[in-house]
Amino acid sequence: MALAGTLKEADITAALAACKAAESFKHKEFFAKVGLSAKSADDIKKAFGVIDQDQSGFIEEEELKLFLQNFSAGARALTDGETKAFLKAGDIDGDGMIGIDEFATMVKA
Repeated sequence: MALAGTLKEADITAALAACKAAESFKHKEFFAKVGLSAKSADDIKKAFGVIDQDQSGFIEEEELKLFLQNFSAGARALTDGETKAFLKAGDIDGDGMIGIDEFATMVKA
């Protein structure tokens, strides 16, 4: 689990349990439950680096689909609807990707 060093195991478990059902993922609630909203800019940057699996500097739609699996290998993939809503919420400049500043804004919102 790549983010376990930054976040508490119990918080990760609770956040994943809260969005276990398909179409139940809400990014604002998840960021708060998992404890990422309360983390420093540096910790948010580390989390972004883990989620940006291809290290392109952006989180693309395919990486968002697998977002929950960054917190626990056994977590479900996001549905297409959840993925598109997540991307729309974070993609401030409309380029179809979420950059580090957009991610930080979304986490702190």
